[in-house]
Amino acid sequence: MALDYETPVDRIASGQSRARQIDTRSLAQGTCLVLIEAAGFAMNIVLVVLGLPLFAFLFLAGWDLGLLFAQLGNLADHYRLAEPVARHLFSQDLKVAFLFAGGGYALLRLPAFLRRLERRLAEGDRRHD
Repeated sequence: MALDYETPVDRIASGQSRARQIDTRSLAQGTCLVLIEAAGFAMNIVLVVLGLPLFAFLFLAGWDLGLLFAQLGNLADHYRLAEPVARHLFSQDLKVAFLFAGGGYALLRLPAFLRRLERRLAEGDRRHD
């Protein structure tokens, strides 16, 4: 009994390549689905992180918009009259706080997003032609 084996180089030389055809339609549909889901996930994160401080300040103001805008006016006056270094440090702190809040919330929601994305991609494997 002879040992018969075929290497990839042998297959290339004989022209019997086992290359699979790439289904471009399925690839394009999957790519579009991933991009749409990722955009929705990112916008959800941004809207929640930006809306959460508004909710907190409205809650602290007792749902009174007049009191909320009075406090915002007071904050704006203090910001306007502050020295440039203090303004810069305040804006940097605010940016860092929003980045940490957004990153933390995204990490919290990421497993559910990935499960949902996997389920939606698995649904697309079935042919609807």
